[in-house]
Amino acid sequence: MQLPPQVLADAVGADATRPAITFYDDSPEAAGERIEISRRVLATWVAKAANALQESFDAQPGTVVLVDLPSPHWRLVYWALAAWSVGATLTVDAHEGADVLVTTDPDSSLADDCDEVVAVALPALARGFGAELRSGVMDEAGELAGFADDFAAWDEADEDDTALVHHGDRLSYAELLEEMPAVPPGARALVTTTDPGLTVRQVLQVLAADGSVVLVRGSAGGPEERLAAEGVTHRCPGSLGEGTAG
Repeated sequence: MQLPPQVLADAVGADATRPAITFYDDSPEAAGERIEISRRVLATWVAKAANALQESFDAQPGTVVLVDLPSPHWRLVYWALAAWSVGATLTVDAHEGADVLVTTDPDSSLADDCDEVVAVALPALARGFGAELRSGVMDEAGELAGFADDFAAWDEADEDDTALVHHGDRLSYAELLEEMPAVPPGARALVTTTDPGLTVRQVLQVLAADGSVVLVRGSAGGPEERLAAEGVTHRCPGSLGEGTAG
């Protein structure tokens, strides 16, 4: 059984330049955005976010990190992996009183009930949140770049620690990839589910299978020509035509 940080480390070690995530945003507010992230670049984003959690908020095993970001989205993925890197409990269920909230809406009532808040701007080229933030809220776009590109955890999770709270269920680190439908080794996998807990588990599973993911937000994947051009070979549950692509 591999913990998530080891899954990512193994993926980088196998081929650091291979794409980890190709993201399309077909939502009305950002239609047409495409970003591709290599395994090395994903690891860098994860390291910076993990360092932010650990150094700014003392996140560690037992800390509850609520990630309130759209699904699927590449920013959801690296914040989830960052939470697991510090050994924290990631929740994607609304959880009043979480230790850390990562959100696009830092003025929500949910933010009022969480100890620490990180404001996330979704556009790939964002250099700031784009609105005035109240004192104490971290502006991810403005501050994350200042954290180190490498990460070393102060403490690591045990396999029995809670890794994910999802639809009221609590999954341990050992259970993250249990009972997931098989992914072919090296798959180029389409993920379009709007369920954030399923998204992060599917991405982790694809990386563990030495594959890469095509995340599409706001549509069921877009034109077949796009999927063919991206070399999609597998469609994860919740995606149009799930299973092995023709």
